[in-house]
Amino acid sequence: MEERALMSPRATIEEVAAAAGVSRSTVSRVVNGSTAVSPEALAAVRAAIDRLNYVPNRAARSLASRQTHAIALIVPEDTTRFFGDPFFAAIVAGITGALGSSDYLLNLLIASDDPGDKMTSFVRNGGVDGALIVSHHASDAFVDRIADAVPVVFGGRPVRRGEADYVVDVDNVAGAKVATQRLVDIGRTRIATISGPLTMISSTDRVQGFRAALADAGLTPVAEEEGDYSEASGAEAARRLLAADRPDGIFVASDLMARGALTALRAAGVRVPEDIALVGFDDSSVALTTDPQLTTMRQPMYAQGETMARVLLSRLAGEDPARTTILPTELVVRASA
Repeated sequence: MEERALMSPRATIEEVAAAAGVSRSTVSRVVNGSTAVSPEALAAVRAAIDRLNYVPNRAARSLASRQTHAIALIVPEDTTRFFGDPFFAAIVAGITGALGSSDYLLNLLIASDDPGDKMTSFVRNGGVDGALIVSHHASDAFVDRIADAVPVVFGGRPVRRGEADYVVDVDNVAGAKVATQRLVDIGRTRIATISGPLTMISSTDRVQGFRAALADAGLTPVAEEEGDYSEASGAEAARRLLAADRPDGIFVASDLMARGALTALRAAGVRVPEDIALVGFDDSSVALTTDPQLTTMRQPMYAQGETMARVLLSRLAGEDPARTTILPTELVVRASA
């Protein structure tokens, strides 16, 4: 029996108990991290686990502890935007990096056209232990129901901020102000912006920073066009700017929209930066694929995802981390401005 167990890649808890010379309940206590085990028994069980390649049954542990050891990343966007925007890839990479050394698995829940009912039911019925929520809009009321059901960490300030919310964000106002100031510093006086959707706090914050920089310089905005953080919306907004009161500088609230704007400008025979200078926001991989390469405001997207996950893990461990974490931004100067 012992030889067969040693050869088995999927040993049972009973086989571990027999190999360690302890009871099944002792093995269970060790696996679940209990301290009510003698040092001798702890060492024997760990040695047996290593020899037998024992892997705990996650489903059984979940039933016993009422934990799933899973967390959800909730993204109230359609799949086209999620898979087409490098911002989300960097956020997911940071989250998985933080979860790598934990027992938690990541579930990705994309709202798409669903008003959140399916996701809310999944979370509230015990599908996950906690949730990370990014890219939420004013209309996404279902996130409040999720936050009432499980511990939540928001990536970016929620529209309806509560005193008990945990948030990881960048200073979008200050970042947009510095980005716009770059256009002022290179002598541009007719400056416009292409914002993200104004149903999102990140978008309204960036418009606020844009306006503040111009006010400090004694300037007024030439125009404010709204996009939706997609490349196509950036191109459409740029065409509207060209058809109206043409600016000589544009602050664009995301690199993806900036690439769309640049494409539209070049198609219209506009030289960048000679005729119109362009500054983006993100410093994603997109900024290096344009011609000319984008001057942009770097936000630490990987670090944001990583920090969100670490704050949630801390909450799930019964700790009380900082409720608000603000990460720094940095202007990266390239050829577009």
